[in-house]
Amino acid sequence: MTESVYTARRRGAVSVLFAVAFWCLLAGQASAVTVSGLYTVDVPVSGTSGRALEDGYQEGLRQVMVRVSGTRDVLKLDGLDEVLSGAESMLLSYQVNRVGGAARLQMSFGAVGVNRALASIQAPVWGANRPLTALWVAVEDRGNRQLLTRAAGPDSDNRWVQLLSRAAADRGLPIVFPSEAFAGDRALLSDLWGQFVGRIQQASEEMSHDALALVRISRSGGQWRAGWVIDGMGMDAREQSVSAGTPEQLVEAVIDRWTEQYSSRYAVTAGEVGEAPTVAMVLEGVSTLSDYGQVTQALQGMTPVMSVGASRVRGERLTVEVTFSGELDQLQEHIALDPRFVVAERPSEPVTRSASDESAAATPSSDSQVSSETAGEGSLSAEGAAAGFSYQPLAPGDEEDSEQAFESLYEVLYYRWQPAPGVDGGDRS
Repeated sequence: MTESVYTARRRGAVSVLFAVAFWCLLAGQASAVTVSGLYTVDVPVSGTSGRALEDGYQEGLRQVMVRVSGTRDVLKLDGLDEVLSGAESMLLSYQVNRVGGAARLQMSFGAVGVNRALASIQAPVWGANRPLTALWVAVEDRGNRQLLTRAAGPDSDNRWVQLLSRAAADRGLPIVFPSEAFAGDRALLSDLWGQFVGRIQQASEEMSHDALALVRISRSGGQWRAGWVIDGMGMDAREQSVSAGTPEQLVEAVIDRWTEQYSSRYAVTAGEVGEAPTVAMVLEGVSTLSDYGQVTQALQGMTPVMSVGASRVRGERLTVEVTFSGELDQLQEHIALDPRFVVAERPSEPVTRSASDESAAATPSSDSQVSSETAGEGSLSAEGAAAGFSYQPLAPGDEEDSEQAFESLYEVLYYRWQPAPGVDGGDRS
């Protein structure tokens, strides 16, 4: 049973779901995946005293900085202590729950604030749009070989799938396992063990992915070993390997190695972060010059918006670059006040749960105590606290869209332009 002992809400912030949005492109093309929840974290704390909470803020920020930079080396950089001392100022929301008698602190940090903090210590920043890796993993234990599939998902009792899913979630690395239809394919398992890419590529044609990871895990004496090759995204195609004493240590080492390689390719340098963040905004239904003018005028009239620049036009789809001040969620709140901007609705498909089972089980009780200075403003939602990764197919794009997504620090915002009849020229009849 979970008992919420303290909740608080920062002004102007919105609840953040720990989820993954999947940008589904044509089969065989790149599939940029937007990861929301990179700045949300859950850590154990010793209590609700000021000192305990401060320690929790700093530990949470450490984990977020590793996830956003893509490297654990960020924790070794000069100036880290000064950044951590300001952890509380970067919070959008926080909440303390009791889970199984222990206190856990759930936090959401501001993306812009964290990115600037990383830049201040010359750390790289890996954006919210990340490559999707299809994992083909064969595990050999006591003479038995098994192919890990979607059927053996994170809710099952398959230890390896659970470990890989949680480690990937901790590092913000989107992964997907093959369909259970391949579970009994011994020829495919043999090719995977031999790390022959050809048949694996064919079997993956119906899976949206950016890269394929062919992994074989085995045990020898007291040591576990993982060897792999990665196909796609310009990654090093040579076989690599790591060894460790436990499955947990092995999986962590593998995921660490992959995130280091991805971030070294796609993270931006501190100088590219800039003081004024820019987000890509895609609008469907922009079919006339009048529409374009109204969209631009509406955005420029919003308090956080500093500038609006057209990027591309594809039929009735307009992509604009919006430079803004403050946090991204504040910009989204202002956009939500204009009914002409309708958030694109996309179906979702569950993939993995969050990195912490205890966090996923946490649900505030009805007698939550809210601090007087934030009373009435709400708190981190139960849905946001309990949500796990999920795929959300977005609008089909092209190669240029995908490349721009990988270069962006922030998630792409999707809306439909739907002016009301008779309002600002909205009546086209």
